[in-house]
Amino acid sequence: MNQENFDIHRQLVEACKAGNRKAYNELYNSYAKAMYNICYRMMNNAEDARDMLQEGFVDAFRRLDLFRFESTFGAWLKKIVINKCINALEKRKITWADEEIPDDFTSASDDENINEEELELSVERVKKAMNRLPEGARVIFSLYLLEGYDHTEISEILHISESTSKTQFMRARQLVKEILLTMPAL
Repeated sequence: MNQENFDIHRQLVEACKAGNRKAYNELYNSYAKAMYNICYRMMNNAEDARDMLQEGFVDAFRRLDLFRFESTFGAWLKKIVINKCINALEKRKITWADEEIPDDFTSASDDENINEEELELSVERVKKAMNRLPEGARVIFSLYLLEGYDHTEISEILHISESTSKTQFMRARQLVKEILLTMPAL
């Protein structure tokens, strides 16, 4: 891959490093919506998501001189934003243990009994179901399924075992299916 094509916002980042305020605004506008969506999925609250978005950008802009174009700016910023959200969640004393998800729902071994078409999947329904997950499970579900982290990375980020991450994800996925089955159609 051509290094110049590696990060389409390289010129903006360089302009920001040089102190160009217009470039800061352009860079913010390029990533704000995507980063807000990540924050919202992690925090499950619009006000907290806005706070995390702001803190993430402030931190990224303060540390811009440390960005070396070893990844895209978006990937670097995403990592900062996710870490901000995780730190905020840890302050809430979120537990990542398996006990957080209730055991009174269908086990993963009964997965084949659920007809996917019966779930009437839609983005809105899945978002609503995700929002009803316990906080720790929602974060792991989001990091794995939506943000593309693997269980090894999640275990390192959250300081949990890889098996806890896998178990939480599996059970969260099952709980989302159960929630979808009981939700009225939109």
